[in-house]
This record gives sequence, structure tokens and C-alpha cells, in this order.
Amino acid sequence: MAAKILIIDDEPLLVKGLKHRLKQEGFQVVCAYDGEEGLEKAKDKDLDLIILDVMLPKIDGFTLCKEIRRTSNIPIIMLTAKGEDVDKIVGIEIGADDYLTKPFNTRELIARIKALLRRVKMPYTKEEGAQKEAMYQVGDLRLDFSGRRVFLNDKEIELTSKEFEILTLLARHPGRVYSRQSLLEQVWGYDYMGDTRTVDVHIRRLREKLEEDPSSPHWILTKWGTGYYFKEMI
Repeated sequence: MAAKILIIDDEPLLVKGLKHRLKQEGFQVVCAYDGEEGLEKAKDKDLDLIILDVMLPKIDGFTLCKEIRRTSNIPIIMLTAKGEDVDKIVGIEIGADDYLTKPFNTRELIARIKALLRRVKMPYTKEEGAQKEAMYQVGDLRLDFSGRRVFLNDKEIELTSKEFEILTLLARHPGRVYSRQSLLEQVWGYDYMGDTRTVDVHIRRLREKLEEDPSSPHWILTKWGTGYYFKEMI
């Protein structure tokens, strides 16, 4: 079945053109033109991905993203007309998986959509693929790959899709240091043109959710000047 995408944007011409292109790519498309309508349509359990504009009437995109994240880990790509890094980073901090600044190239957006959907279905690399078990546990941390769920001390931890993929990659290769650029390439799944600080934001969010003391992490460690790695268990 074709993936179902929700576009939430108050620019009718942009929505019309984007809807047409996405349908050409074989996607199902539904649209909303303000935050309230978007919040209602985001409750559709059959949705596979949301394209969300920051500047919306009634409920702004940042608030809407946070509301959606209360009940769903569906991939979200945020669109912003602003170029400031703070807007982009705030978008990631509230749970967005990716962002694009308007005006954007539709082909790039479609590439990012396909990459996100592909990574949701394939949370680890091709060579690992079918050879890996559906469950992975290290210490008190348990990853359920088939259900895309994470448990710490038997308590479920809510992660976004990108957070889950970063954790999966690091946990699968304890002790191996990944640079920020390497994480962008392997987790985002395309030639990412954004700021590598996006990785730092995701790592910080993971630590806040997993670590008893995020400033002194136990699971995800930093190799200064190089990148991040998962603690090797002895």
C-alpha cells in the first residue's frame, strides 16, 4: 500500500503543487491548511509521515509538533520560511525528524521523505538486515527492533524515529566512534546539507531520556573532537 502523507501548510498554491508531485511519486496525500485542522487529521492512524509548516494560523507548527509527539512517533519534516539556525534547531528539539527552509527544491523534499520512510522500515543497514534478531538487550536497556520500542529498567522510553535510529546504530556497535557527519549520512540516509549540530541536538535529547544524569552519561559517550559512541559493556 502506498505511504500516506499529511501536508499541513496555509499556502494553497504550495500545497496544491506539492500534493500533485507527491501523487506522481505514488503517495497518498491528505492536506490541512491551519493548525487545528492539522491536529485533527494527524490523529489518522494510517498516516506514514507529516510535512508541517512552522507558520500556521490557529496553532503554530512548533506547538502542533509537540502536540503530535505526545501520542505519536510518526516522522515529521518541518518547513520554515526563516533561515535562522535557532528556528531549525528548535524544530528538532520539539521532536521533528528533519527540516527544510523555504523556498525548497521539491526533489530534495521527496528524497528526504523517501529516506525517512525507508529508515522507518529498515532501522539498520542492509548488511545487518535480516540476520539480526528482533530484540537487543544490553544491561537494563532493551531495544525492540520490530516494534521500534525502547525499554529502560522495563519502562518504555518514548523516542522519535531519528532518536531510535541513532540509538540503534550506536548500540549495535559499542565502542565504535561515529563522527557527526557519519551519523548524518547513515541515519538520515541521504546527502544531508544541514548543520551537523542537528546530531548534537538529537544526542542531547537521547541523553535526557535515557540517562540518570545527562551531563555525566552512562550509555552514549562523547569522543571529544571526533564524535559519539555507545559504551562497551565488560
